[in-house]
This record gives sequence, C-alpha cells and structure tokens, in this order.
Amino acid sequence: MYFAPPIEYDKVMRLVPFGKLLTLGTIRDYFAKQSGADFTEPITAGIFVSIVAWASYQRSEDETPYWRTLKANGELNAKYPGGIEAQKEKLEAEGHTIVQKGRKNIRYYVKDYENALFAL
Repeated sequence: MYFAPPIEYDKVMRLVPFGKLLTLGTIRDYFAKQSGADFTEPITAGIFVSIVAWASYQRSEDETPYWRTLKANGELNAKYPGGIEAQKEKLEAEGHTIVQKGRKNIRYYVKDYENALFAL
C-alpha cells in the first residue's frame, strides 16, 4: 500500500489541461504503479485531494485546477470549495455537461466523462 503526500496529488492535478478530466481512482492507480505498490490508500487520497482543492482556493495565484478531478464514475465532489455548484459552474465553462441522478440521494455527474479523461 502506498501513501502519496498531498503535494504529489497537487502535482498530478496540475497536469490536467482545460477541457480534460481525471478521476481520483486514476490518480491512485498511477501512484500505485509508480511506486510498485498494490494500491494507494483510498481514505487519505480523498482527504489529500480536498486539501489540494482548498489550498488552491485560498491562493490568489498559481491555481491548481482541482475541479477537473472527479470522484468515481465522473461524480462531482461536494467537498470542494463552493460545493457542487461551484464545481458544476467551472466544468460547464469548460464545455462539460452535468447531469443529476437520483431522487432522494441526489448526485451530480459529468455526462460521458470517459470521453474527456486525461491519460497519466
């Protein structure tokens, strides 16, 4: 098992260009492969991606495009600064379509996110 520090998540998340997307699972798989581990620890991965997002949000310059990193299956991350609405707005500005799923437990996803995935 590999534990990547938040700065490594930041470095990878900065690679994603305008209009492209990444999932947390893809980042975890990338780190595991790079380190020769079986997998990257999932709980800290989610926490560290949130840390990267909030740190970027608090900087006045040198922004990390954290909104391009999605949860599994293209789901938006409510824990990002501004929540779902802010991430939705940023993704739509880059040409992505956001869809709502569920009746009671409503979640938001990027439609056909697979077509916009960035390869690490």
